[in-house]
Amino acid sequence: MNQRGTFRAYRIHEENRKVAARFEDLTLDDLSAGEVVIRVSHSGINYKDALAATGAGRILRRYPLVGGIDLAGVVESSTDARYAAGDAVLVTGCGLSETVDGGYSEIARVKGDALIPMPPGLDAMAAMTLGTAGFTAALAIHRMEHNGLAPGKGPVVVTGATGGVGSLAIDMLAQRGYEVVAVSGKAQQAAYLRELGAAQVLARQEIDYGSKPLEAERFAGAIDNVGGEMLTWLTRTVGYWGSIASVGLAGSPKLETTVMPFILRGVNLLGINSSATPRGPRLEVWKRIGSDLAPRHLDRIRSRIIRFEELPGAFGALLEGGVAGRTVVAIR
Repeated sequence: MNQRGTFRAYRIHEENRKVAARFEDLTLDDLSAGEVVIRVSHSGINYKDALAATGAGRILRRYPLVGGIDLAGVVESSTDARYAAGDAVLVTGCGLSETVDGGYSEIARVKGDALIPMPPGLDAMAAMTLGTAGFTAALAIHRMEHNGLAPGKGPVVVTGATGGVGSLAIDMLAQRGYEVVAVSGKAQQAAYLRELGAAQVLARQEIDYGSKPLEAERFAGAIDNVGGEMLTWLTRTVGYWGSIASVGLAGSPKLETTVMPFILRGVNLLGINSSATPRGPRLEVWKRIGSDLAPRHLDRIRSRIIRFEELPGAFGALLEGGVAGRTVVAIR
């Protein structure tokens, strides 16, 4: 905060039934209630952030709110005994930029239960290269492994592979010893996907989705960012006792399938909600992100770092599918 007690934030309004987002000078009294005040150093841009800031998707439950579903920084003050001034922390999801003010702000105020102490091995830049995308990828792997997935059981396919979740999932899976198959519609990014650890890259346009309730077994598990016809194909091709983690709907929210994969092959369809994950599992997954699920190629996955003032111009490329990997926003 400056001497006047104000700070800069990127706030989203609804005006005349249209979304309008802009930089504003705010005070603490303008922010959602919370026990912990954070001096934010970094945030990131997720697909959800781009939808919210442009009005392309109805993300916010109330207006106005500060945008940004992720943040990392240092505690400035706290009435929650678990945190003290100077603690390095991060927040992903937990209603940021949906029901409470988010991370596109020099100062944030959040509930203590939303905060994650910075895991060993990570700093604010790494944490926001990961962000919600990295947490989602790790949560998907974590839940799949709890349902029996393990290296050596067969290939794991990742769809929407060049996005943030896809890129980080490939990196995490490969360093855990899985054989990873990447599916992407961007042929020019095949080398990038192999660099992250993909053993095979499939062009989305060349996939034969089939029509039978059950097709030949191809995968031990899947992380799907696409939905629709792609997810239907995965239900047909994941093998016995395999798991599919459904994390996104970039292609379509629809799913047209039968019960056959579930009752004949015992396939698990796991819904991944990263925003509403309870605190216990959230802490456990972030601990794994700093240890056995730590990606090896964060510098490669972090495709760009932008200044806070560049934020408004950065959403379009993400919505148009023109960005591979992750964008980090340097708030300070």
